[in-house]
Amino acid sequence: MNKHAKRTMAAGAACAVGIGALIVPTAAVAAPIIVDPETTAVVNLLHFNDFHGRLDADETVQFAGTIEQLRADYPSNSLLLSGGDNIGASNFVSASQQDEPTIDVLNALGVDAAAVGNHEFDQGVADLTGRVDALADFPYLSANVTLDGAPIGPSHATFEVDGLTVGVIGAVTRQTPSLVDGSGIAGVEFGDPITAVNDVAAQLTDGDAGNGEADVIVAEIHEGVDVRLDAGASQEEQSATLGSLGGFMESQVQELSADVDVVFNGHTHRIYSWLSPAPAGEGAQRAIMQSNEYGNLVGQVVLEVDRASGDVSVAEIANHERSTEEAATLAATYPRAAAVQTIVDEAIAQADVLGNVEVGTVSGPITVPLESNGNRSEESAAAQLVANMYRDQLADEARGGAQVGIVNPGGVRDSLLFEPTEPETEPGVVRLAEANTMLPFINNLWTITLTGAELDALLEQQWQRQADGSPVPEGTREYLQLGLSDNVTYVSDPSRELDDRVSDIRVDGAFVSPEQEIRIASASFLMGVGGGTPGDNFWAFAEGTDERDSGLVDQDALLAYLGDNSGIAPDYAVRHVDITGLPGEAVEEGSEVTISVAQLDRIRSTGAEASATADVVDAKGAVLGSAGVVVNEDETGAPLTTSAEITFEAAIVDQAAAAPVAEPVVQTYAIQTDGGTVVPFQLLVTPAADVTEPPVVTEPPTDEPTETPVPTAPAPGDDDGQAGGSGSLPQTGGEISPMLWVGAGLLVLIGAALLIVGRLRRAAE
Repeated sequence: MNKHAKRTMAAGAACAVGIGALIVPTAAVAAPIIVDPETTAVVNLLHFNDFHGRLDADETVQFAGTIEQLRADYPSNSLLLSGGDNIGASNFVSASQQDEPTIDVLNALGVDAAAVGNHEFDQGVADLTGRVDALADFPYLSANVTLDGAPIGPSHATFEVDGLTVGVIGAVTRQTPSLVDGSGIAGVEFGDPITAVNDVAAQLTDGDAGNGEADVIVAEIHEGVDVRLDAGASQEEQSATLGSLGGFMESQVQELSADVDVVFNGHTHRIYSWLSPAPAGEGAQRAIMQSNEYGNLVGQVVLEVDRASGDVSVAEIANHERSTEEAATLAATYPRAAAVQTIVDEAIAQADVLGNVEVGTVSGPITVPLESNGNRSEESAAAQLVANMYRDQLADEARGGAQVGIVNPGGVRDSLLFEPTEPETEPGVVRLAEANTMLPFINNLWTITLTGAELDALLEQQWQRQADGSPVPEGTREYLQLGLSDNVTYVSDPSRELDDRVSDIRVDGAFVSPEQEIRIASASFLMGVGGGTPGDNFWAFAEGTDERDSGLVDQDALLAYLGDNSGIAPDYAVRHVDITGLPGEAVEEGSEVTISVAQLDRIRSTGAEASATADVVDAKGAVLGSAGVVVNEDETGAPLTTSAEITFEAAIVDQAAAAPVAEPVVQTYAIQTDGGTVVPFQLLVTPAADVTEPPVVTEPPTDEPTETPVPTAPAPGDDDGQAGGSGSLPQTGGEISPMLWVGAGLLVLIGAALLIVGRLRRAAE
């Protein structure tokens, strides 16, 4: 008999409790449901996903305490399940010890089963099925994974809860091969997770698995959808958002067997707790849930099961926020939390020892401003190093094909100092603990495609604004300076209106067009691909396409970068300057232009010195104007910024590029300092008018032939008329109508004749 023939929501109070629990995220405060135990069984399912070895002295104990609070309401009716990625992409405490402390923590918490995630394969399938499986007291479930045609492990596990048999099936995303090192998964196949779950569910309900017929079936699938919902989103909002999705969510709703009562997701680090339609019949619903990342949330689904009919209904569904109670209090209250605290404390102590290992060298201090992260509104040598690392480590097409690296200023938390600190004895040594302190968040690194226009919008959003586009309130961080890889330059004018301040964006020396596609490497937090909206209000990332997880975390990528580049030198030259006073219209050749230029040096990066002079140079390097650099001090008298006011003469580099009529010509100039800064910008320049008065004609012109000029193409270096993210510039001489050339030729003939006559006349005089 198939006990899953009917699946309807329990009426009245149970339905109200389930939906009501979604109104706000809670910290495990929901009251237990009350049923007649003779007629109704209760199953309390607790879930987390994408823990990623985030061991912390306080938060890990609080995570454990939250689970214990939710267990306490149903002490003998609970199962604790994981959606995968328990390990891998971990913080230093766990990663430095091969994630063994994390597995110890999960054992202490009493995890009953876990789906394999893609990061469980980071060190290869043999590591997962050997070392990891031996350490874990719970089964890793992998219904859709085979090695040379044979399952790598169990597809499911069954548990007895309140007189019922609960079957739990695990599966992982089919994208795993693109997310891990292929050498570690040779011969491994990742099948369709929906098909795999359906096959196992059929076995369990038919009693063919040898474990008896399952009364309740739960699917833990390490796959999810990319949506942005709050933990407290209503069922109506979730239905409107999730119900309209195709792809994987549509497959879960329409194709997943009606025998599956609850579906837990992972992988995309998103938040949802949806009572979705189920294919069992009209009005049927089942829970589909994902619970963010890193133990921030604990998901809970409470089921009521009619003992006679087998009908399963959802009595409660909610994502609970991690407890904010003191870790010591939780440890004193719950023995499992106390065990977790002991494990984490020992792991942290061991990590302190391991952190003294040398991982690289620098030839000078590479610092954030003032060797701290207090000022996020200026460029720094440390931010550029990290952005360069993002770009270089993800440049390979297999890692995402990155062309540009971008880091948020708050993501670079500390510096790589040159002078030795304990226990170092020589300058320039970078220890593992220092590298971890620079990038402590352990963000996954992703690539995304932005157009030139979207990159321009992203840079505009350094002047912070809220989601509706309005500026952030005064007194908050109103400007955040992105760190960019050293192959990007641009100009900004803070005096202009919001969203009209950035111009002249160049990548690898070429000006960027609005339609151009650029692969950006950054961290999951900033891009918003790992569990929420784009970080630090950089909303333009949400418009990007082709998001790809590199499979790396920033810490691992930094260690590889340091290992590949010994003796890294600090770079004090800037790639972005503020220019005010730059004309918005074309200026005449030979006229003087005065501009104010700021942010000429990374003066607050340790070791930096102010430039002495700043020049405007043309495309051939000729100096058009110079000025001394001024050091601007803060209120304490310490150097804060450098600036200069430069007057230069608008010149056309190559007269052959100029039109024979007074059409503006695109000219590329650059701000250049003796400190190494070179930032190109463009200006429209109109060729100087011919002011010579025509001579008086006293004799007819000669019949001497005169050549008609041939149109000349724009000079190299004009970048095909493209200005940084602003669309096509006005036509150059090579694009002028042929009729104008004919007219110009006639004028040249007449002028030549008049010149000859004039010379004859002056000779006669």
